Amino acid sequence: MAAVNGNGRAVLPPGAVTQVTRYVQPPRRRGGLRLVGRILFGLAAALVLLGASLAGGTYLFFHESVADVRARTPHVKAAAETLDIALPNQPAHALIVGYDLRHGERGLPSRSDTLMLLRADPDTDAVSMLSFPRDLEVTIHCPSRAPYTDKINAAFSECKTPGTLETVRQLTGVPVNYLITVNFRAFKQVVGELGGVWVDVDRRYFNDNRGLGLGSTYATIDLQPGYQLLNGSDALDFVRYRHADNDIYRNARQQLFVRAVKERIAHNFGALQLPKLVTAITSNVEVAKGGNDPVSFREVMRWALFAYGLPPGHFFQTKIEGLNDIFTPEYKLYTDPSNIRAAVADLVSPDVQAADKAASAVGIKRKSPGSRAPRPSQVTVTVLNGNGRAGSAAEGSYLLAQRGYQTLPPPGNQDANALRSDYFRTQVYSNPARPRSQAAAQELQRLFGGADLTRGIPPELRHLAGGVTALVVVGQTFHGTIAPAPADRTPAKKPAAVRKDIPATVGRLREVARRVPFRLQVPTVLEKSSSLAESVRVYPLAEGRKGVRLTFKTSADIAGYWGIEQTDWEEAPILQERSFRHVFKDGRTYDLYFSGPRLHMIVLHHRGATYWVVNTLLDTLSNETMLAIAKGLKPLPRKQR
Repeated sequence: MAAVNGNGRAVLPPGAVTQVTRYVQPPRRRGGLRLVGRILFGLAAALVLLGASLAGGTYLFFHESVADVRARTPHVKAAAETLDIALPNQPAHALIVGYDLRHGERGLPSRSDTLMLLRADPDTDAVSMLSFPRDLEVTIHCPSRAPYTDKINAAFSECKTPGTLETVRQLTGVPVNYLITVNFRAFKQVVGELGGVWVDVDRRYFNDNRGLGLGSTYATIDLQPGYQLLNGSDALDFVRYRHADNDIYRNARQQLFVRAVKERIAHNFGALQLPKLVTAITSNVEVAKGGNDPVSFREVMRWALFAYGLPPGHFFQTKIEGLNDIFTPEYKLYTDPSNIRAAVADLVSPDVQAADKAASAVGIKRKSPGSRAPRPSQVTVTVLNGNGRAGSAAEGSYLLAQRGYQTLPPPGNQDANALRSDYFRTQVYSNPARPRSQAAAQELQRLFGGADLTRGIPPELRHLAGGVTALVVVGQTFHGTIAPAPADRTPAKKPAAVRKDIPATVGRLREVARRVPFRLQVPTVLEKSSSLAESVRVYPLAEGRKGVRLTFKTSADIAGYWGIEQTDWEEAPILQERSFRHVFKDGRTYDLYFSGPRLHMIVLHHRGATYWVVNTLLDTLSNETMLAIAKGLKPLPRKQR
């Protein structure tokens, strides 16, 4: 057991050194070019002043705009006072409440149509989100009122944001650091300022309320299947639709749309559009944070840049499993509490290696395994006490050993004490002499939340490390716990559920082949229970490109639609963030897009065109089935004369 060492006081790291740029004035030119030099200098000065004015004006605009999104309404202010304070460099949770008052229902209370927990973790560069079906039956916790059972959206109807916040907090046990309320009037405006959002629509959505009474109506909608640019009205109808399915699928559409917005902003959004976008947001959005302090401009930019720079595959969509219908006049969903706990565990501990493990399970290996963390059993680690609290090193070693790590004491029976006892943050050092040490150290950094990661072990500590993969010095931020292990959701390997069926689509594709400038592919392999659900759709995409959509319906799922998109638009936003690329034995190149451990999309690249196999909203087609369908795509045979 490590002994007490030093005074144990926390010492904060010094602030960043201010960057100073030196400007050297060029020597004065004499002679005939003097006048030209003065003109150029004047132009340069004007440009500098103009640039400074624009930069200053932009800063003031966004600074004031951020101030406009602070909590304004009384019920949001009341909820803000109970938020948990976010700790620096630690994961943060935001509760997003989207509410609306439908046209024609004046006098009725507003309802929360969207309820979502969002978690951002700077240690793993990951964002995870958990949606709650509005009809989920839970215990409602309203201030100054005894708890009662109802649909979760009743919390907002009955007691606004304070009740919604407390209901979610009691249901999940998750501390909530930020609160974001969104009036759906803002939804259309934001989508409009984005210039629309590119969404892969899984099937035909149609509803017409003509001849129906007010109590029997749903939102009017008319959307064709396929990858397309949705305007504000169509996007709102898409995410709120539940006429022919239920809230389980509605949540899936909402999460799909959130990913599409991220893709849109990351790859097809210009800086000149930002002012109008910010104005649309500030009109109908309120943001509050723990401590009841206003959200700063710097804070908004930090989280925005974090989300913008997420690695591919680090955006996780968590689902509540085991939802069942209660067939009563008041439609409800319920699930066993264990399913709520499992969903929360996935939210707070997303498996950032889920895609790698799932791909490996179906026989696909990444070309650069050095970037993946080795298994804990392959990692040797020594833990040192850097906080002065007796037993900290032994406690950290025990916790890592419980996770399967090879924990070793310092060589030569030396004490497991760092040379100092004033480490504030836990430090993780990788050993470049050991293979995959950096990836292993990154995983250790995740386990010791808020730890600092350094490549290479400092010379003064090398005698205590020996030849281990990584060295950990626990600081004041270590309190005897490490992050929970993510649940391994890797699907068990099983045969692909497919059938060979060339005639199902070859005739339909031949009918439209001349309408597109690229060669079509025939799906020779289909999911075994599927049939073509719509006519083959040919339609224009961006930049003069064409799209062809085949939509299939499985028999086992009320909304189990999957599709094949074929297009010559190789720069589509949805294609920009693949999980990884793989070349199969037939020599063809495929991009794989995982949603957690499930394959959501596989894209074949062939002769200037792309061919996408897109899973259902709930990713119900197995990984093996998706791969079999993708590998079964064959060029449309040319007609014999």
